[in-house]
Amino acid sequence: MAGSDTQLSGFSLLFSAGGRPDTAALDALLLSNPDAARAFSISYRPEDADWIEVLANGLTFDLRGLAPAAGSPAPELAHAYGFPAVADLPAGEWLDISVGSHLAGGQNLLPVVRAMAGVALALLALPDVAAVAWRPARTVLSPDYFRRALGAWLAGGAFPAPGLAALLRDPSGAMLSEGLRFFTGQELRIDPILARNPAQAGKIAIRLIHSLVSGWSVPSPAEIAGPEGERLGVEPADNGRVLRVWKAQ
Repeated sequence: MAGSDTQLSGFSLLFSAGGRPDTAALDALLLSNPDAARAFSISYRPEDADWIEVLANGLTFDLRGLAPAAGSPAPELAHAYGFPAVADLPAGEWLDISVGSHLAGGQNLLPVVRAMAGVALALLALPDVAAVAWRPARTVLSPDYFRRALGAWLAGGAFPAPGLAALLRDPSGAMLSEGLRFFTGQELRIDPILARNPAQAGKIAIRLIHSLVSGWSVPSPAEIAGPEGERLGVEPADNGRVLRVWKAQ
C-alpha cells in the first residue's frame, strides 16, 4: 500500500466561522438523527481536549479541531468538485477526521476509508458545513457532491472518482490521476492522443480507477477493452508507479 502518514489520510470538513461543533453538538446530533447514530458513536472523550474518538463499523477514528479549541489547519487543496474552483471556497474553520494510531499501516484499506466516509457523511447533518476535503487527493467537494458521490459508493456503487481521486491535465496534454496512489500504489496516465477527447478519456479513467481500486492489476503490458469497446494498451511505467494507457492500433 502507498503512503504511511496517518495524518495525511482522512477527511476535513469546512464549517462557517464559529460553526464548528463541540462535543455537546455531536451528542445532540446522535440523539436526534438516527442515520448519524447508525454511522458512528463516541467511544472516548478526553477531558479538556480538542478531539474525541468515534467508533464506526468496529473501527476508531479521531475527530480533531472541535470547538471551543482552535480549528484544524487548512488542508492543501488543488481540485474542486461542486465548486467552480478551490479559490471559490468560502472562508471558515476546519475539523479533521483521521484514522487512529492503531490503524497505522491500514489507512489505505477500503473498509477503513468507507467507514471514515460514513462518519463524514453523517456529520453533513450538522449546520454550517460548507465543504468536505479528502486530503490524500487534495480534493474538496461541495456537500451536495459529497452526498451524491460518496453516498452512492457507500450504497454499493462505483468508486467515487472524481472525488477520492482527481483527474487533471499535464503540460503535454495527458490526463493524469491524483490520489489513486493512496489506494493502489500507482497513478494513471492516459496518453495525450487518447486524452484529446476529454469525455472519452474521462470515461476510461473512471472505469480503470474503479477496477484498480477493486483489486485489478497490470503486471505487464496488455490490451483491454475500453468502456465503449475501444482497444486500449496498458502497461506499468516509472518502475510501476504509473499505469500508462494509450489507444491500441
